[in-house]
Amino acid sequence: MNFSGMAVRLKPLISVSVSPSYSSQPLVSFSKKLQFRISATKIATMEAFSPKIIDSHLHVWASPEEAADKYPYFPGQEPTLPGNVDFLLKCMEEAGVDGALIVQPINHKFDHSLVTSVLKGYPSKFVGCCLANPAEDGSGLKQLEHLVLKDGYRAVRFNPYLWPSGQRMTNEIGKAMFSKAGELGVPVGFMCMKGLDLHTSEIEELCTNFPSTVVLLDHLAFCKPPIIDEENEVFSALLKLSRFPQIYVKFSALFRISRKPYPYKDTASLLSQVISSYGANRVMWGSDFPYVVAECGYKEAKEAVPLIARQAALSSSELEWIMGRTVMQLFPDLWISS
Repeated sequence: MNFSGMAVRLKPLISVSVSPSYSSQPLVSFSKKLQFRISATKIATMEAFSPKIIDSHLHVWASPEEAADKYPYFPGQEPTLPGNVDFLLKCMEEAGVDGALIVQPINHKFDHSLVTSVLKGYPSKFVGCCLANPAEDGSGLKQLEHLVLKDGYRAVRFNPYLWPSGQRMTNEIGKAMFSKAGELGVPVGFMCMKGLDLHTSEIEELCTNFPSTVVLLDHLAFCKPPIIDEENEVFSALLKLSRFPQIYVKFSALFRISRKPYPYKDTASLLSQVISSYGANRVMWGSDFPYVVAECGYKEAKEAVPLIARQAALSSSELEWIMGRTVMQLFPDLWISS
């Protein structure tokens, strides 16, 4: 779907206040005002272009040939679907998707070399989300710093099921990595595959103690359209997490959260309520490539969102935020082109 005809109402990221005359202002004040004017110009420039479509959640892994030659799979995690970068680029081109956040796949576990090669090969198209290593020896903290500072990763994923048995993401290692992510300015994504209710208290504790760390909740925190009281309570907990201004929600992998076949229109009520609680500028679409290809197709996954948004009575501006502006706001300067 082409969004070029939609109105763009981009919320300002800064407040611009310029004095009518700089002659009586100190040099430092002049410098700050000049920076504000440059930033304002950049925002105005963004508004002049057609909205970009950015996929906030997908994976890539080596082809069997690449795995045999240079990028081996983690033992026991050999993929059953093609997920190499050439296949991804073909799907993105067909769907009209301009860029994406690549999440380190479990197929390579803590070996980030394949994803790093993709990020370096396509720096204007992809941003990387590394996988946090919660090893008890603390080595994951140094690895996180290296991946961010040396290899250019811009986010990190917390998979609670990789923590040592019986330990939580709020243990000493988890807090250290979550705090470090905030210091480095990289968001933390949470994968609550076994249920948000198992991890709500951990997320609340981490967000309370480290409010400067941005949080991304993958796949609507795996909340399906509720049909029983317990599911209503879990979805309500997701909505209540919006009280933490640092939390964003991925409206992603819809085939995982819908109870209906494509185009997953039963998720419209969920989307409407999440937008009401978080605002569209804290919600972002993601495909979950390559898994989505076998479910409905990559292009079809993208095209489902406007249909769902229409059913949820969202405005064109809200749809633009979901389809790209939110993730572009989180990772500024990466997908702006002339």
